[in-house]
Amino acid sequence: MKQKAVFMGTKEAIENAYSGETRALLAGELEILPEYYTEAVLRDGGDHPELRDVSYVFSTWGMTALSETEIAALLPALKAVFYAAGTVQAFARPFMARGVHIFSAWGANAVPVAEVTDAEIVLANKGFFQTMHKGGEPVWSEHDFAGPHPGNYGAAVGIIGAGMIGSMVIERLKAFRLRVKVFDPFLSEERAAALGAEKTESLPELFACCHVISNHLANNAETVGMIDRRCFDRMAENAVFLNTGRGQQVVEADLIAALKEKPGRAAVLDVTWPEPPAPGSELYTLGNVILTPHMAGSLGDEVARMGEYMYAEYKAFSEGRPTKYEVSGQMLATMA
Repeated sequence: MKQKAVFMGTKEAIENAYSGETRALLAGELEILPEYYTEAVLRDGGDHPELRDVSYVFSTWGMTALSETEIAALLPALKAVFYAAGTVQAFARPFMARGVHIFSAWGANAVPVAEVTDAEIVLANKGFFQTMHKGGEPVWSEHDFAGPHPGNYGAAVGIIGAGMIGSMVIERLKAFRLRVKVFDPFLSEERAAALGAEKTESLPELFACCHVISNHLANNAETVGMIDRRCFDRMAENAVFLNTGRGQQVVEADLIAALKEKPGRAAVLDVTWPEPPAPGSELYTLGNVILTPHMAGSLGDEVARMGEYMYAEYKAFSEGRPTKYEVSGQMLATMA
């Protein structure tokens, strides 16, 4: 007899994250209830007896945050939640307190972020962001700008945070002849050596010795405002700061001051705080700032990769095999 499962979220979000092929694979192994359970459905005042023997929830962005009491009443037999998206901070703890296993596709979401970051690093070392034509009189002679930018042979690249995404960025940079330095207090010397990176003792040191610095810190209370003037003042005159992590980790007033002080510097920001920047922010008007709308993570067809990861996790979990992406309480303390 098949165990019961349910999709929790809007039809659009679920079918975006779980392709037709993945949904068919799940339907072949589970009895999936036909309704998509949104917050409005879950909180419509009904008892929903059809949910009481559901073993598995499959969800994605827009997952309803339920209290322990609500979980006990609605989903008393629930074994696991498979979340085809990244951070589970908004909903995981009450489920985990009930003994429910939580799986996240953060590994899948790391792939496009790492791809975008590596592409931006390669471009930054060529001076792309300082010399790209953004209107007005074009600059066509590369010789005028070749001096300040090192290119991608032996250039020093700084990575802040060597978690899933930071490590993936470093691994992919091995295809280039670059010197990778990393700041991460939790990274052992052995792990750094295995990655082919050199640890630095402080963030300001990383900013001082690298042409490109890329942020991949975990998003928590300890990292808020961690990247500030002490760091930005150490940037070389033509250095580039990349942020595909989170905006709250950056003191943006300090970044703006550093960019105005030395206009040869550049910042490429996929995330800001607030997001988008507040009306009137100088991030909109500075010529050495490139803003993108939080697009480094999974989008378009890339989103389906996350549903595939969660199907693989379900298979491993249901068959008693080791899983890769279960979220533990300890991980919640440090993950984005």
